Amino acid sequence: MADSAQAQELVYLVTGGCGFLGEHVVRMLLQQEPRLRELRIFDLHLGPWLEELKTGPVQVTAIQGDVTQAHEVAAAVAGAHVVIHTAGLVDVFGRASPETIHAVNVQGTKNVIEACVQTGTQFLVYTSSMEVVGPNIKGHPFYRGNEDTPYEAAHRHPYPRSKALAEQLVLEANGRKVRGGQPLVTCALRPTGIYGEGHQIMRDLYHQGLRLGGRLFRAIPASVEHGRVYVGNVAWMHVLVARELQERAALMGGQVYFCYDKSPYKSYEDFNMEFLGPCGLRLVGTRPLLPYWLLMILAVLNALLQWLLRPLLLYAPLLNPYTLAMANTTFTVSTDKAQRHFGYEPLFSWEESRTRTVRWMQTMDSSAQ
Repeated sequence: MADSAQAQELVYLVTGGCGFLGEHVVRMLLQQEPRLRELRIFDLHLGPWLEELKTGPVQVTAIQGDVTQAHEVAAAVAGAHVVIHTAGLVDVFGRASPETIHAVNVQGTKNVIEACVQTGTQFLVYTSSMEVVGPNIKGHPFYRGNEDTPYEAAHRHPYPRSKALAEQLVLEANGRKVRGGQPLVTCALRPTGIYGEGHQIMRDLYHQGLRLGGRLFRAIPASVEHGRVYVGNVAWMHVLVARELQERAALMGGQVYFCYDKSPYKSYEDFNMEFLGPCGLRLVGTRPLLPYWLLMILAVLNALLQWLLRPLLLYAPLLNPYTLAMANTTFTVSTDKAQRHFGYEPLFSWEESRTRTVRWMQTMDSSAQ
């Protein structure tokens, strides 16, 4: 009895817990962390699905709040043993202003760090991004690299710049004394392109294909490889890191880890067709139907239109100079650092990841009919 009571003692806070990744992290914690006593979910917009989680043995506390508001963050963090900071504004399409992206991703992360220091929370796991590294503005490929592969990380776009600054803040905070005198232990996880149930861009591509009569037109050479990782495995790595960080602080504190699994290396479009194909869409062309220079002209025109229309309406097309450069630059990782440092193995195989994603897509397909 004493062991059982002692085991169920931890309080976790997940910021951005109602987002695409955040929801998967929340559900994974409830399934895979037996020491959990209370799970706090902090988000600007709380999902109705949270209610179904409140009937289990773990106390689930939903907190509506804004990471840009330091006092709201501090109130949510107080008393938590571990913070998993997934909250962030992912925007490569220009839907938000650079100032808003910086406020959420950089100032929001500062607020989380300071809240940990002020309230005595000792463990912080940060959801970073592969875009902290690249692809860079020069279009240099990153071919099956690891956390130590030399690469010039040079960015102009507000999103990767904000994630790079936030990751730097988290890593530099490792070792700071928190209230009570213990050191803060931090680390950052860098997912490559996440896919899976709830992925908004996959939804957008599906609906775009429907509008084009069930067709998508190839825009990227099949030889351009992209690293992708299933959302369930990214969530599992967050849970495992949060657990092991408490036991292996000297090894893991201040470290970065790419999130990876057994998903195959393919071009962005060919990989997406693994899921869109079973839903009735087809990819037209073995080569890009339009030359790169023409796509770049269209991307620049889109960016110009976005700038001209911004005072009047939101124009945020999928194609812009940044997304075109990303799609046309090989960026894949091949690493075992997470396995060596904390025993990570993917929880879901490629086959299971694909099946779960296709099933979700087909459910979306039937609801669209």
